[in-house]
Amino acid sequence: MKKCHIAYLACTAAVVGAGLGAAPSVASHTTHVVHPGQSIQKAVDAAKPGDTVLLAPGTYRESVKIGTSGLTLRGAGRGTVISPGTAKAAGSCAKAGNGICVEGKKNRPVRNVTVDSLTVTRFTKSGVSAVWTDRLTVRNVTAAKNGVWGIAQERSVRGVFRKNTARDNGDAGLFLANTISAEEGAADTRGAVVERNRLEGNRIGVTVRRLRNLTVTHNHLTGNCAGVFLVGDENKPKAGALTVSDNRIKRNNKSCPKTPRLDALQGSGIVLTGVEDTVVTRNEIRDNVGASPLSGGIVLFKSFVGTPSERNRITGNVLSGNSPADLVNADIGKGNTFQGNTCRASRPTGLC
Repeated sequence: MKKCHIAYLACTAAVVGAGLGAAPSVASHTTHVVHPGQSIQKAVDAAKPGDTVLLAPGTYRESVKIGTSGLTLRGAGRGTVISPGTAKAAGSCAKAGNGICVEGKKNRPVRNVTVDSLTVTRFTKSGVSAVWTDRLTVRNVTAAKNGVWGIAQERSVRGVFRKNTARDNGDAGLFLANTISAEEGAADTRGAVVERNRLEGNRIGVTVRRLRNLTVTHNHLTGNCAGVFLVGDENKPKAGALTVSDNRIKRNNKSCPKTPRLDALQGSGIVLTGVEDTVVTRNEIRDNVGASPLSGGIVLFKSFVGTPSERNRITGNVLSGNSPADLVNADIGKGNTFQGNTCRASRPTGLC
């Protein structure tokens, strides 16, 4: 493993006769350079907060677990590829079927980790998996052909997911949840952002499950069975206080069969089910066509345990060519409003 030491030094000026000493030196950080055939995990284990593990182009056949705050794992772009190893899986991340794991603990989250400019592919579960993190940034990552999720996060706050490509993953390209292992009320993400990602060919482009205070904006979603899913249930606090804005959601007409948790999917643009106080605005939603109960441009649907969606505002969206309708309100919840949308057909009529 090669190491390049990048020191951030203060420039000190000598002031004659002023009686001033030299300025204190600024702490240095290290860049650990890894080449194909070398171990990423060894470099990560050797790194300290503030360090960067820099991966040269090529293929790395291993899983990587990050538990150090302030660490950056950076590749050289899509040509830096992390895929499953050929030997028997070793380590908890690999055994769980994940490519990159960023893992903290309940009372000690991992903070300010960045995963940047690489590809994770063909893992049986997730390309990138994160739990108990604060201010995780995942950007310029391609997550392709993973068995369940492309990029997934739970029990975390203030995450930023920007300029990633999630393609042909078994479930959601981007999956954010309070937890996947227990029934609990919605968690406050404290301003998490899903922005400027490209999501295509997945079962669902973006799933936000049992969360509050999160923004999904300026993403491009196409070729999925469904574009955006906002999911809540009967637990308290209820999922909601979300914003979905300025996304391009087109031709999400892939057909996905029914699962134990979800009906068959095809032709869904944005689905809200069991959420409250959410704003869906300025999205362009076109040509999403299907015969599922959840098909349509923007669909309000009571949750699968019967919890209604309430006080959601659908405003200023441009919709066309969606079937069975551009706007669908199949919910009995109170206070949902449809205003200022450009569309041709709705169920019931009068929403456009």
